[in-house]
Amino acid sequence: MPQALRLHPRDPVAVALGDLRAGEELTDFDIAVKEHVPRGHKVALSAVAAGAPLHKFGQVIGRTTTDIAAGAWVHTHNLEAVHEGEETESAADLPSPSTTANDALTFDGYRRPDGRVGTRNYVGILTSVNCSATVARMVAQRAERELLPRFPNVDGVAALTHASGCALPAEGEALPTLRRTLGGYARHPNFAGVLFLGLGCEGNQIDPLLEDQGLSVGDTLQWFNIQDAGGTRASVSRALEHVERLLEIADRSQRETASAEHLVLGLQCGGSDAFSALTANPALGVASDRLVAAGGSVILAETPEIWGAEHLLLSRARSPEVATKLRDRLAWWQDYVAQSGGELDNNPSPGNKEGGLTTILEKSLGAVAKGGSSALEDFLLYAEPLATKGLAFMDSPGYDPASATGQIASGSTLVCFTTGRGSVSGFKPAPCLKLATNTEMYERMQDDMDLDCGPVLDGVSVEEMGERVLQLVLETASGKETASEELGFGDAEFVPWQPGAVL
Repeated sequence: MPQALRLHPRDPVAVALGDLRAGEELTDFDIAVKEHVPRGHKVALSAVAAGAPLHKFGQVIGRTTTDIAAGAWVHTHNLEAVHEGEETESAADLPSPSTTANDALTFDGYRRPDGRVGTRNYVGILTSVNCSATVARMVAQRAERELLPRFPNVDGVAALTHASGCALPAEGEALPTLRRTLGGYARHPNFAGVLFLGLGCEGNQIDPLLEDQGLSVGDTLQWFNIQDAGGTRASVSRALEHVERLLEIADRSQRETASAEHLVLGLQCGGSDAFSALTANPALGVASDRLVAAGGSVILAETPEIWGAEHLLLSRARSPEVATKLRDRLAWWQDYVAQSGGELDNNPSPGNKEGGLTTILEKSLGAVAKGGSSALEDFLLYAEPLATKGLAFMDSPGYDPASATGQIASGSTLVCFTTGRGSVSGFKPAPCLKLATNTEMYERMQDDMDLDCGPVLDGVSVEEMGERVLQLVLETASGKETASEELGFGDAEFVPWQPGAVL
């Protein structure tokens, strides 16, 4: 294995594949290392003047703040983010996603009355407000202990609670965003039935929520308020009766073979490092393209984490209208962050930087790779229902639990989560696959990881690794448990995004 990897001929930097020592000779580049360069970080291959744009992947990732000598360490002390944007044209000439089933890609899922196919078979308890959260958790715990053993075809009873639902402005995005999120979960194909639980006096009243989301009370959707039921103990007893009926309905469901055109894959990355863009993210991009070609759908998200690389998506937008929506939302984010005195380059976390990432532009280039090379068919607001096949982008924060929550509300029936530092999380009712970007972390955190993409650094092709990802996606969609499911993750990671003020 080489000491460092140059990713594009125009790059004046290479990525250190192991710790580089001062004085060490980089034989492939005929230079000596001037100072310690940590694994995953960048080493200069040639001198770069102060104020010059710096390239990685053949793309600008920032501007140098000092003169940099060949062999020097390149990181936050001598590189800053400068976002200048690039003009792009829409991608109307790219192939359209398949509209017919591809018999070669199938999975065994749960076919719902509306024609959608789920990958899991849960009963859900959703809360309208934080004030009903504890009661909802009490109900789920008792239901799984006392009722679930009688219903072997049901994966579980999930109480998904949140910290909002009241004290929200009458105008603005917060209440519509919360209602879209709850509505998306209520109709999610991984839920066979749902009970809404409210307090009674909250701003997010359940009746208007259901009307706003086009949801109707019936055998698989019920609701009531704690105040009307007579308090906590009475509510738990009443809720268990509802849940038992929902479990009876859910238990009748059986897995059946379905085309992969029914899969909706959420693309996530968290705890990213410098290897994310070299291994797991592009491999996931290969799997995404294969799924799109089979008629399936994938949802990319985390708007602040495409800033600086948005031109790679804009150039693939199916129409000018889709491109305009994405541009407008990026402008919205710049204003939104500025209101609190921040800027989008604040996004890379300390862990990202320790792992070798320097600027948001560098991080974004790796994040976009998860979306492969397919045309961008649509832009969605947070938790907006997915209505197209192929690749869509959903607006969300870069905060992983909030972003994944929105993707699932938009219809993702499975999530692939790439991580270099090592993230631990899961997202009921959708299974979450963890793809490790490097073998060292995979071996250290095997209990939490589902696939090691690190062998790409040892010569396994990105295409081959992408096929491994795709096969694991299909196996998981058919019922194979993920590491996070085995560990019991998924209840605490339901985090609806709450933009704006809390009154």
